[in-house]
Amino acid sequence: MEQIFQALTIVMSPIALMFLMLGTAFGIICGALPGLGPSMAVILLLPFTYNMNPIVGIVTLVAVNVGAQAGGSISSILLRVPGTPSAIATTFDGYPMALQGKAGRALGIAITASAVGSIVSALSMLVAAPLLAKLALKFQSAEYFALALLGLSCISSLGSKNQLKSLFSACLGLLLSTVGLDAINGVARFTFDQPWLFGGIDYIPVMIGAYALAEVYKNISDKCGNRLNEGELTQYDNFEFIKLKEILSKWITYIRASIIGTIVGIIPAAGGSIAAFIAYSEEVRTSKNPELFGTGVEEGIIAAEASNNGAVGGSLVPTLTLGIPGSPVAAIIMAAFMLHGLTPGPLLLKQQPTMLYSIFIGIIIASLLLLFLGKFISKEFAKILKLPYPFLAVLIMVLGIVGAYSLRNNFTDVIILFVFSFIGYYFNKYKYSTSSFVLGLILGKIAENSLRKQLIVNNGSWMGFITRPISLVILIVSIMAFLNPYIKQFKEKKKALV
Repeated sequence: MEQIFQALTIVMSPIALMFLMLGTAFGIICGALPGLGPSMAVILLLPFTYNMNPIVGIVTLVAVNVGAQAGGSISSILLRVPGTPSAIATTFDGYPMALQGKAGRALGIAITASAVGSIVSALSMLVAAPLLAKLALKFQSAEYFALALLGLSCISSLGSKNQLKSLFSACLGLLLSTVGLDAINGVARFTFDQPWLFGGIDYIPVMIGAYALAEVYKNISDKCGNRLNEGELTQYDNFEFIKLKEILSKWITYIRASIIGTIVGIIPAAGGSIAAFIAYSEEVRTSKNPELFGTGVEEGIIAAEASNNGAVGGSLVPTLTLGIPGSPVAAIIMAAFMLHGLTPGPLLLKQQPTMLYSIFIGIIIASLLLLFLGKFISKEFAKILKLPYPFLAVLIMVLGIVGAYSLRNNFTDVIILFVFSFIGYYFNKYKYSTSSFVLGLILGKIAENSLRKQLIVNNGSWMGFITRPISLVILIVSIMAFLNPYIKQFKEKKKALV
């Protein structure tokens, strides 16, 4: 009890609250700007924490992460530009909902779901940190492959309207994920002796091009064809606070997505992107009307946002208890620990017992601040929608180019951005699944490297994937998730015949 009181005294001090508010606001802004995202936001703010109290400094960086994960939903909903990789799934129902004139409600749902996801993950971190850390240690190559396969099983949900095209899109993404130097034996693959391809194709410029710039091309094409404002958001209604009654009416979706995010978050290198896709796919699978997803369904936004913010607290579990970063952002926060003379791991919680409680309280406060700062920042961000579309299109393209270039300060990423912007445009035009393509690109390396490592460890035997209990369970769930839409279609056809 004394440790909780100490943590409250530190975190609730005026200076700490001020930094929490600034950190959360800064995170939201960075999350909403394509190419920046949580990692860059934390890196940019890291130098300012050097002279802070160590606990205040760490809590501020955690607040930045909370804000950035939520901020990605703003550009995803208003512009179909995923501000962060984990916000890709938010575009599926967020942008269509905005096109229906419900942008304010979509943003309200997204920010509320982010807050709930963060709070649930913080509670999980506080109550079950040691237990969850042990679970993370059990994940090896077999489990990572099974998890990647579970993520890939989402293509059956993402491509519910045309499974064959969705599968083709995912396979193309998987193929492109093999470009570059082989991570295991260092052999160059599909590089065509071009040095700029040795590092592979990063999914962030692909994501920005295939979503943001492709949408610009579509709108320009529609206008040139004298069509109506199809696919263009021309108005923004006020940010809508979601009432407690409405949250409780969908509490299963909020809690389920938050728990998925937390569990996936504790697994090192998994991250919010996989969590968001898995949570979205699970929501489609359990829905009574799965065919409506992708047209502006509120549950789709809730699943995506609650899960990616749920991964925030989850990723801190192995960082704090084992000294193993659960995500790229957690790795930067881990570096901040060391800069303050603290070593993350089992001894940290013994030497600094108030740290866990301080981070827990910090996440709660940052989550509550999201609800108010999210309204103000999204309202200001939405003002760009008042620009004439030619200016807005140029602005989106400039943001995309800057975001792609800032990734590695490499003009090659800008070329990749434009190449995949045209691919994304034709994917949309001919009803192929851009989401399945990007998902394949994101998960391809994880799946391939984990598969090969496990086969090497087991001398080429596949038995390791089914003799390990966690791996077997995830594989079974993956197969069920992949086959579920086909089973539903078969049952519907059978009923129709009867």
